[in-house]
Amino acid sequence: MSTNNTTVQNARPSSSAEGVAWKLADLYAGVDDPAIGRDLAMAQKRAQAFESAYRGKIDVPGGPSADILLAAVRELEGLSEQMDKPIIYASLVHAAKTDDPKHGALLARTREQRTAINKHLIFFDLEWVKVADEVAQCLLAAPALARYRHYLEQKRAWRPHYLSEPEEKILEEKAITGRVAFVRLFDETVASLRFPFVYAGQSEMLSLQQINARLYDADRRARQAAAEGLTRGLRDNARLLTYLMNTLVLDHRSDCNLRHFDDPMGPRHLANEIRPSVVEALMTAVERYHGSVQRYYRLKGRLLGLDVLYDYDRYAPLFADMPACDWPTARSIVQESYEAFSPRAGAIIREFFDKNWIDAELRDGKRGGAFSSSTVPSVHPYILMNFTDKLRDVMTLAHELGHGLHQYLSRDVGYLQCDTPLTTAEMASVFGEMLTFQRLQQRYPEPRVRLGMLCSKIEDSFATVFRQVVLTRFEQALHRARHEQGELTTEQINELWLAANRPMHGDVVRLTDGYGWWWSYIGHFVHVPFYCYAYAFGELLVLALVQKYKQEGPTFVPRYLELLSAGGSDAPHVLLGKLGVDVNDPAFWELGLHLLDDMVSEAEELARSL
Repeated sequence: MSTNNTTVQNARPSSSAEGVAWKLADLYAGVDDPAIGRDLAMAQKRAQAFESAYRGKIDVPGGPSADILLAAVRELEGLSEQMDKPIIYASLVHAAKTDDPKHGALLARTREQRTAINKHLIFFDLEWVKVADEVAQCLLAAPALARYRHYLEQKRAWRPHYLSEPEEKILEEKAITGRVAFVRLFDETVASLRFPFVYAGQSEMLSLQQINARLYDADRRARQAAAEGLTRGLRDNARLLTYLMNTLVLDHRSDCNLRHFDDPMGPRHLANEIRPSVVEALMTAVERYHGSVQRYYRLKGRLLGLDVLYDYDRYAPLFADMPACDWPTARSIVQESYEAFSPRAGAIIREFFDKNWIDAELRDGKRGGAFSSSTVPSVHPYILMNFTDKLRDVMTLAHELGHGLHQYLSRDVGYLQCDTPLTTAEMASVFGEMLTFQRLQQRYPEPRVRLGMLCSKIEDSFATVFRQVVLTRFEQALHRARHEQGELTTEQINELWLAANRPMHGDVVRLTDGYGWWWSYIGHFVHVPFYCYAYAFGELLVLALVQKYKQEGPTFVPRYLELLSAGGSDAPHVLLGKLGVDVNDPAFWELGLHLLDDMVSEAEELARSL
């Protein structure tokens, strides 16, 4: 580092989305709102009354009556929403500003009180799964319980994995100072990290989202500096991040042992309502197409004029003069995309903007990445993202609004069934991306810009399909190594990460030693083990749905919106079957993979025409 460099600590982020922050008043007026305490107190009373009313009334000879079971589930749904609403609000304010002690304190308080409330409800699931199968089947077929059939059905799928009620209560209470505490520590640590960015004679300390944005810079020196700064920041905090990963992987193994899961992916498969064989078929199909990835990166290397393509070159824009996109333009493009598909969908999307349900500005202490929180059916979803005025941010906005649309529409099926398994949770978001990508292509017809956008879309799709399978393979190797070898060093985990990434990149992309540290900031490994394959599932599913939309035209739209409105009220394969999609067919995945390969061919053809 040159001795005459100037250092700027916590440089103020720059974005046209300055001031675009959500208003959470539809949940609560603020962190000091007394309604938070009132809701928690009322939920506590309702939970105690629920236990008094229904304990011993579900697991009875001959089973409960349909009327009693219906009354119990209805009350459970109402009080569950009331006890969860405060913690959802606390999670949102904490994500928006993780370095505010009041936000952390509220998050801890609401989690602790929710755990205390939930101890009065655990008995219900345990009694329900003890009901004899033949009796349960009659109840599930009762017209009065039709609304909650799938919820009750799915509870029984977990029967072999429940523990006794005292054990379940202990696990629930200890989670606050165990897994939940470590996840919070990870989130706050990563949000507070600052990474040195030494470029053009200056040194800045950047947040994770800021330095990641620099990896998309047109200047290779800036990308290299960003990669080196990211590695340095992660390396400097590796002791803590490695300890957190080791601990959480061991905690997951402990849970699996206690709940009699032979495979660490077992709980995720059961929650996703998908067979392990279907997931393995998906991942092996993706891996057969690594040649498409390598073919694309060869093309990119030629277009960039690089003899060697390094990991920090993967997201380089092809052209330095690609148009920027400010927040008003991004809003317009995404709104138009959804409105053209469906006026009803467009009207819902407009609400997110008009009513301040989106938090897009950059700020210190804000959680990186993006998400859409469904909150509770009596309110509406909220979206968090970090907008940096890039065209790719338009796709992120479209993605999260797809989630928001899905969550908004599914509220009518109630709190117990509005959320979907992860496999279909990514469906609406990726579909919204595709609609917006088509709109962007129309808006920017110039061949160079079209090629730049097409390549950006290919890279996003590769990140969603191929990279997510790589992440899943890494998790498999990590959990296996932790189990077989004990606590792992950072260097051991780094090598597992590089080994999982090498087959996809082949000899086309050279992975630097520094890239080995980049597993340590990925939140999915921490928040939801084995989440990542759901992204690949969702992307390939959507590519098939886009083809159906092209074939069927306007008649597809109401059926698609009906699918979103169903939320998690039935198994994914049943809901998707209504659209003529069979995700249990191993050949199904080939459809989307062929389309991705065709996109690479299109990019090659466009490149030849320039």
